[in-house]
Amino acid sequence: MIEAAAAAWLSLRDRGMTATETAEFVRWLQQDAQHAAVFSELDAVWKDFDRLGAVATPTPSAAAPDADALAPRPRVRRHPGLALTAVGLAAAVLVAISLVTFGKPHYAAETAVGAFQKFDLPDGSVAQLNTDSAIDTDFTHHERRVRIVRGEVFFTVTKDPARPFIVTSGPVAIRAVGTAFNVRQRAESVEVLVTEGRVRVDNAEAGRSFLPAPDRARSEPPLLVAGERATVALARGTASPSAALATVVALTRPATQRFLAWQERRLEFEAESLDEVVREFNRYNHRKLVIADPRLSPKRFSGTFRADGYESLVRLLEQDFGVAAETREREIVLRSKD
Repeated sequence: MIEAAAAAWLSLRDRGMTATETAEFVRWLQQDAQHAAVFSELDAVWKDFDRLGAVATPTPSAAAPDADALAPRPRVRRHPGLALTAVGLAAAVLVAISLVTFGKPHYAAETAVGAFQKFDLPDGSVAQLNTDSAIDTDFTHHERRVRIVRGEVFFTVTKDPARPFIVTSGPVAIRAVGTAFNVRQRAESVEVLVTEGRVRVDNAEAGRSFLPAPDRARSEPPLLVAGERATVALARGTASPSAALATVVALTRPATQRFLAWQERRLEFEAESLDEVVREFNRYNHRKLVIADPRLSPKRFSGTFRADGYESLVRLLEQDFGVAAETREREIVLRSKD
């Protein structure tokens, strides 16, 4: 990924950067010392190719057809590792040139079940992907767009007033400049939790806000601020007509920490139904928990666990909650003992 980004910056530099691109390039170099090292290496390799291309190939004389055979040939020592590196970096440059010339640079990331990933975006923003999540991006000179394909992502956005940062999740568009927020895409809803700054939460197609306006006299769009969570109800993947506006809740600091505990590979529950607890654990584990007795589903449960600690949960349910667990190859079936 660093090599591809360096190749893209090299092709932009050779084409000529705008002031905005130059500022972004400087930020990219400052993010990590390895960025500058890889860029310098790629630049040096490309200059070597330029010098090799400038060497004229001698044409044998018609009067002396064997002159080439008689001329002494210099011995060239080849380093296989350097050759492979040069070929790989050259290929990266060609890919970057084709992206800049014929299309826009595209970045994507995804995680498997139980995996987490911190993904550095080209503008210096960061996307942290939770389990079984995927995003793709479309960054231009005018705006920065990220589409959540599935799952849950926490964004820390680099400020750039000239290019708004827009995250789409199904029919929901979250618009920010410099802020931090979490987006979870469920089958039945999209949840947006802001931890820093403010964001707009709009209908991606209609353009209107999903947020209730605090003051109808104001012309500015309503904003979701730090410490608030908005839930937009969905029906078959589109905004539900029965819930034109999002439900907005102000969260306490402990509640916010519970919702974001996944960033530390933890799951925290406070009086949650066992049905919801099981659904959360199943997001992170290949062996699924199955509630076979509907009487168990509404029972309330509190606790803190590792995201992969479903066995600890099962032991606790067996010891203190009257649950009998049957372990199978791919699932654990939960029933009442009585």
